[in-house]
Amino acid sequence: MADLADAQPSPYWLGQDGAPEPADPLQALESADLAVVGAGYSGLWTALLAKERDPGRDVVVVEAATAGSAASGRNGGFCSASLTHGFDNGLSRFPGEMDELERLGRANLDAIALAVERYQIDCDFRRTGELIVATEPWHLRSLKASYADESARDHDVEFLGQDAVRAEIASPTYLGGLWDRTGCAMVDPARLVWGLRRACLELGVRLYENTPVTALSATGAGMRVQTPHGRVDAARVALATGAHAGLLRRLHHYVVPVYDYALMTEPLTGDQLASIGWSNRQGVGDAGNQFHYYRLTADNRILWGGYDAVYYHDGRVAAEHDQREATFQLLADHFAQTFPQLADVRFTHKWGGAIDTCSRFSGFFGTAHGGKLAYAVGYTGLGVGATRFGANVMLDLLTGRRTALTSLKMVRRKPLPFPPEPVRSRVIELTRWSIARADSHGGRRNLWLRTLDKVGVGFDS
Repeated sequence: MADLADAQPSPYWLGQDGAPEPADPLQALESADLAVVGAGYSGLWTALLAKERDPGRDVVVVEAATAGSAASGRNGGFCSASLTHGFDNGLSRFPGEMDELERLGRANLDAIALAVERYQIDCDFRRTGELIVATEPWHLRSLKASYADESARDHDVEFLGQDAVRAEIASPTYLGGLWDRTGCAMVDPARLVWGLRRACLELGVRLYENTPVTALSATGAGMRVQTPHGRVDAARVALATGAHAGLLRRLHHYVVPVYDYALMTEPLTGDQLASIGWSNRQGVGDAGNQFHYYRLTADNRILWGGYDAVYYHDGRVAAEHDQREATFQLLADHFAQTFPQLADVRFTHKWGGAIDTCSRFSGFFGTAHGGKLAYAVGYTGLGVGATRFGANVMLDLLTGRRTALTSLKMVRRKPLPFPPEPVRSRVIELTRWSIARADSHGGRRNLWLRTLDKVGVGFDS
């Protein structure tokens, strides 16, 4: 069984060499045309695109810790073209504009690739695509239905039978797969953050790190961003805080922090890598409701994450939730089942972190304080790519004008809200239990899940 004994309890990506020195905290009164709260992907893309749209715009970014220290530096590095948390999820919620959302998503991924090249961001960006694998017979039915829908729209997808999928990656658990060849890129998530941070600074964005925002308030024609030792008075504010949504009360109804966990192996030897193949280096996910995601790094480690998605009753984002030994052991066991030929591989890192989840699983958008503040939140783990789209939406919303993006139903509509505590915890736990039960009963959804499907929530991941 793979060894967890010496795994460091910290995110692998953020511990790499090359992390920038933190910027100074805010200590004075500043003014700006645009203040961005948060320096993860969402905030950095917003600042970068704001300067690209108008190089003369005065932009300030304030970050509670350091750039990318939360979800943006802890994820699996799947930079997906999907804006809707997958094709099937989007088709079920936005059928009338799904073709347009798919077009916008592919254009968004193309634009990320161009930005990586333009700003010379060394983040191991590889457009390998994503392979969804079937490990149960009922997964095959689901993947064949997805293949029919996507191939009818001329998506670059290929259905693989058992022999073909095992030729791609050698696992005795695989029964088939669906390979989206161009709809996803693999990146080093921390190095992408660090590159975006550098690009923002080079364009004249002012960045203050280790500067938590304590309050947001309207002041006449603008907004005030209050911090412990200074403030920013800005004409407009973009709120890009992900699961840390406490600054805007209305978001409490729509967003819950759910903890996701991952392991990282030591680098594979040449023989170990040859034993699994994986020459095309796709990102991989399995087709269950409770799913794993995994990928190779530049130095041939395997990141292995997912399956458990844990909501803690208090709903707080807290450092003590970042480590969960029961989940790490479960992930290690599943890894051993998937790749028995790697029984001697050690894990070097184990970590977790909060992601911002909403009831439709994909990002949602809005304004507050009379249109002087815009927000984008709720990406549910697929924010590596979709946050750039969300940044453009926020900038459009802040103009106060109707645009092609702000006219989308996806942008204009909100997800269904979550109930307050203690009902919220009970609903989430019942849903998690029902999803696990569906996975162990051939995908059959019980009355609770069918009810959620009927009212438009459709918890399936």
